[in-house]
Amino acid sequence: MPNRYPNVEKSIRVVLPALGIELEELEGASCCPAPGVIRSFSERTWLALASRNLALAERAGHDIITGCNGCYGTFKEALNIVHEKPDRLKDVQQILKSVGLKYEAGVDAKHLIEVIYSIGIDPLRKKITRPLTGLKVGVHYGCHLLRPSKLRPWHQIQKQTFLDELVEVTGAESVKYKDKFLCCGAGGGVRGSNVPVSIDIAREKLDNMMEAGADCIVDVCSFCHLQFEVCQAELNKELGENKYHLPVIYYTQLLGLSMGFEPQDLGLHKHVVSTQALLDRFL
Repeated sequence: MPNRYPNVEKSIRVVLPALGIELEELEGASCCPAPGVIRSFSERTWLALASRNLALAERAGHDIITGCNGCYGTFKEALNIVHEKPDRLKDVQQILKSVGLKYEAGVDAKHLIEVIYSIGIDPLRKKITRPLTGLKVGVHYGCHLLRPSKLRPWHQIQKQTFLDELVEVTGAESVKYKDKFLCCGAGGGVRGSNVPVSIDIAREKLDNMMEAGADCIVDVCSFCHLQFEVCQAELNKELGENKYHLPVIYYTQLLGLSMGFEPQDLGLHKHVVSTQALLDRFL
């Protein structure tokens, strides 16, 4: 996110403190690393790298928070492994000891949506000063936010409404659309290994949202964000027309708008798919 979507990161840094959530830099943090790629080549390396980030958070005395579903999945699953398998924890501890880190796996990993939702819908509603009435949103949860369900604080995947509730607290409407919980098409190495398949999955989801009358997409993952933005440009180039122009908005950008922050404060002027027409309609 800091590399590819600093505008999205800016919205997180602007909005969360306004909600009373203090952010502290995780000094020395690395890539999570990605749950579907590095783990496929060497789970031991993946677990050690993930545990190193968690150890840094543990040393700082805080749980770790992330705005990416993939990072969230990696940290949740890494914690589950070392909690369930003491021998794996000992192995990780030996590796981290060699770089001067102590690790007891005593921290938790949370998605920022989990933290925002814990504030409560009614307290959040009191923060809204500019309701986005009339805005229709295609809500995209993303795979790693929900799955595997046994390692998440949510319950049955197909009955989830927490992100819809958070969208609608802004005054916008979460529209119903076909295959809402379909993958964006980027994860699991698909984007890197088979671009045509990746684009085709995104096309199906975009078509479903557009058919339902969505004015924009709201996501909570930087990789899903990249997929929906880049795929629209790729599809338009393939078709030779500007069929796909659905703005892709990260949740803290949507929430920030409804809280009265200006679009530039939230990085909305730096999107691949322009948000200007949308902003002109609803602000």
